[in-house]
Amino acid sequence: MSILVNQRTKVICQGFTGKQGTFHSEQCLAYGTKLVGGVTPGRGGERHLNLPVFDTVRDAVRETGATASMIYVPAPYAADSILEAADAGLELVVCITEGLPINDMIKVKAALVGSPTRLIGPNCPGIITPGECKIGIMPGFIHKKGCVGIVSRSGTLTYEAVFQTTGNGLGQSTCVGIGGDPVRGMNFIDVIELFQRDPQTEGIIMVGEIGGSDEEAAAAHIRHYVDKPVVAYIAGVTAPPGKRMGHAGAMIAGGKGTAADKYRALEAARVHTVKSPAELGSAMAQLLAQRRAPSARAAARVAAPTAAPTAARAAEKKSPGRAARVKPATVRRGKSKARAKAKPKAKAKAKGKAKANAGRGSRSAARARH
Repeated sequence: MSILVNQRTKVICQGFTGKQGTFHSEQCLAYGTKLVGGVTPGRGGERHLNLPVFDTVRDAVRETGATASMIYVPAPYAADSILEAADAGLELVVCITEGLPINDMIKVKAALVGSPTRLIGPNCPGIITPGECKIGIMPGFIHKKGCVGIVSRSGTLTYEAVFQTTGNGLGQSTCVGIGGDPVRGMNFIDVIELFQRDPQTEGIIMVGEIGGSDEEAAAAHIRHYVDKPVVAYIAGVTAPPGKRMGHAGAMIAGGKGTAADKYRALEAARVHTVKSPAELGSAMAQLLAQRRAPSARAAARVAAPTAAPTAARAAEKKSPGRAARVKPATVRRGKSKARAKAKPKAKAKAKGKAKANAGRGSRSAARARH
């Protein structure tokens, strides 16, 4: 099982015939994503990458049955593209475009309230279910199907977490890069909640950044609702106040959103934190080994009672005369009772003998005096 996308997900690309749309659509097709067409206004009816091109998202959905979209539209038009996809009834929209004006995203967020459409991004690397579906710019070759769910604000550190979990033999169930803009679609809680319900996901890696309060909110959610092991890293530990770190949202403002604040909140929620991204994979491997150990011991305890009689029967076969040599308990108890009855008789006999000896001794002494 996976979250949000799988090998059956039908995907379209908005900005399909542009340079970025073309390149990443080719990469997604090569990975095995079920890309069924694309949208470029004014070029409907054409074919591109041997797939149909449509003027609108609604046309594309009607003709192909698509349920997801990836957006490679220039920043000034990306917000309208998100809203068009939501209006067409798509379940998932992944906006890769960076540089969207915050005011545009505020309007998008307001419009999506109560909508069944889930938005990932903008300014994000996308989502990938290893071996099944890739939507976005993530390099497919470093991913491996497995048991760790990864959610990250940082694109580069998403790849680092993926590479390490692949190297440790754990693999990934699904990886979601939610983006680092201050106003965006899905947040940590949205994704972690899906990982908690996913039976394939055994552990969760969360990569946050300075700025905002999403990590603190996620810590509170984890504390109350998540029982799977979580490993977390916060980028920007050494950033001075007011310093942007790559993303527009990664900025400490008003003394809030520091890495120290986020680490404190996560540790209070019993999340295993690491101070270097190089420790993400090894920390998760250690936590999962500890979690799996009690299950192995319980299985051994269940198997032990059935093994013991087998061993006893084997020993009996090796020395068949042993059972015959052991006398029944009733015989042993009868013998003990007989010995108990004989004891008073033996005592009386010994007492009589002692009395007779004493009498003989007195007569001998009397003869000696005479």
